[in-house]
Amino acid sequence: MPLLALLTLAVMVIALIDAITRRDDQVKHMPKFVWVFFIVLLPLIGSILWFTIGREYEQRSAPMSFGDPRRWQKDADPAPAPRTYDSRSTEQQIADLEREMHLADLEEQVRRRRAEGGGAGSGAGAGS
Repeated sequence: MPLLALLTLAVMVIALIDAITRRDDQVKHMPKFVWVFFIVLLPLIGSILWFTIGREYEQRSAPMSFGDPRRWQKDADPAPAPRTYDSRSTEQQIADLEREMHLADLEEQVRRRRAEGGGAGSGAGAGS
């Protein structure tokens, strides 16, 4: 007898969780709060009726929504714009990066020489 009571309680809790987490468009025949009240009032019968006639079963497996139901709609979001990719090869990108690093080093040398000599080395980067 205690096993039947535990089984009834477990089925009722599962039915309550399922009924509460369903969206309103997934509940059939009565409003959601009526189903919850019915499951609490008559635990075994209400739970069985909920799973047989109260909820709507979907053809695809959609996750349950705890927040905004729009995040689960797949057809509502437009396709993202395609990303543009750099058409240069990896070797070209590496060569450009090395060139930028070399220029940055030269600019740093010019700044350092200007700070040391008061502007005496202003043409140092142009000849290399």
